[in-house]
Amino acid sequence: MIAIHDDPVMDPTVASVEDLTDRLAATGYLCDPALATVGYLALRMSRPMLIEGEPGTGKTSYAQALAEGLGVPLIRLQCYEGIDASQALYDWDFPRQILHLRAVESTRPSDAGPADLAEVEHSLFDDRFLIARPVLRALRESPAVLLIDEIDRADDEFEAFLLEVLSTFEVSIPELGTITGSPPPLVVLTSNRTRELHDALKRRCLYHWIDHPGLERELEILGRRAPEVGAALAEQVVTLVQRLRRDEDLLKPPGVAESIDWARALHHLGAADLDLETAAATLGAAVKYREDSDRVRAGLDRLLAG
Repeated sequence: MIAIHDDPVMDPTVASVEDLTDRLAATGYLCDPALATVGYLALRMSRPMLIEGEPGTGKTSYAQALAEGLGVPLIRLQCYEGIDASQALYDWDFPRQILHLRAVESTRPSDAGPADLAEVEHSLFDDRFLIARPVLRALRESPAVLLIDEIDRADDEFEAFLLEVLSTFEVSIPELGTITGSPPPLVVLTSNRTRELHDALKRRCLYHWIDHPGLERELEILGRRAPEVGAALAEQVVTLVQRLRRDEDLLKPPGVAESIDWARALHHLGAADLDLETAAATLGAAVKYREDSDRVRAGLDRLLAG
């Protein structure tokens, strides 16, 4: 029996892990029970999720499916090297503030006193001049799903800032006061594990590692995402992609997204089967590094033969 906290939750109508699994499946996202359980507990416990895995395993798609399945907006913060708190939280619209100040100056009496000046200064930091960035938007507009994508690209200082925000789901703006997410947004942090995240952030989150799916699950996903592709062609593509991941020691093995792209590319060329010529011609849909491409091309006939 899972204990449910009395704190406000984003969507109390999600009755169970199975209910969340069904909602995700209705969007076309098929997940295993463990991933669905993490999502359900994150909803009930108002905890962020840290989803790690190789590129192309469906981490970002999971957040998108959660937002669609729960019927709430998806607010995305794409991390990158050098991102800072102002780009995640808020900024002031300086050009509009200057225009406002000029307009006030043109109508202000010449004998205006200090109280009038203080009022003008206060009006410059009105909510209408506030530019809400993704984290602040998520707190103000919750219920929402906040996707913090590729947190491993950001630096230690930004990670510490996020830890503080995710611990309280509050942001203090000196000119306006404290803004609290109530209920807190559902937060999904994704990482490709290009660097290790700090233990403090990991402890705050519910963790899940997404592996590449097995053959049957990947076929099912491809059938949902690219139903126009024939069953025989889909099975050939997925079987070959599984071999590439397992046996070829590639720099970047193709993910599920690449499987779908490759199958769609072949379908658009009118291919009913995956033969050597069409596989070589469309390999760029699945393999993204020159070294990987050379390796796969050299052994393509062997790979297709199984």
